[in-house]
Amino acid sequence: MTIVSDQIGSTHHANALICRGCWDQMRVPIPIRGPLALPLRAFGITRSKMNPNICTICERSFRYVKKQRHITANATILFADIRGFTALSERIEVVRLSEIVSLFQDLCAQAIWAHDGIVNKQMGDGLMAIFNFPIANRDHAYAAIMAALDIQKSCSAALDALNLDLEGMPDEKLGVGVGIHSGDVEIGEFSTFRSDFTAIGGAVNLAARLESKATAGEILVSCETAGREPDLMSGTETRLLTLKGIEQSVTARVLVRR
Repeated sequence: MTIVSDQIGSTHHANALICRGCWDQMRVPIPIRGPLALPLRAFGITRSKMNPNICTICERSFRYVKKQRHITANATILFADIRGFTALSERIEVVRLSEIVSLFQDLCAQAIWAHDGIVNKQMGDGLMAIFNFPIANRDHAYAAIMAALDIQKSCSAALDALNLDLEGMPDEKLGVGVGIHSGDVEIGEFSTFRSDFTAIGGAVNLAARLESKATAGEILVSCETAGREPDLMSGTETRLLTLKGIEQSVTARVLVRR
């Protein structure tokens, strides 16, 4: 019991000893670091690639633990994508391009993990992150916004350090665009061929549409998310957007990297 208590007390550190997802969702202390984690590796239980502080049980928890395919949860969804990537891909070699994508994905992941989110999907030069599942976070809107600001700061510095030859590039600037929205989503397994979970629903679609409208260096935050963190939105621009697949215009707040 003392060992378990010590491990639970370590869950708020960057390198948690137990899976924070299993603990938050099921109150089950699954070791993911240290000697207690070694026997579990024989059963394929390791740290998840979605977040190093959760384990692969989280990825399969719906079918094997929760005994249901999906649940409804309130979460904040973040999408990020490299702006100017298509034009850049026509100017540099594939190996160099893959290095830039890897750098982008790594920097985004570090920012998301630092704020207890998970990298749920990686799509080439873009990604999707979920905040508030499986690691519970009452301030998930704040966490997502802060992760987005960290993404913009680190990616901007990294792209500038690459000293890429952008002469003759189209008007679209090279950088990162981010979209964020909070709301109820369906989280679970939606395929009989894959056991890992994802999130679907209107809230996910809106976050993706916001990201598609964000220019390099911008973070477009929905009114729902902005309303949860008014202090972070103080002094930000309001923008009325027409989004694909959404009938009514959507108002978003515009954050730019600091």
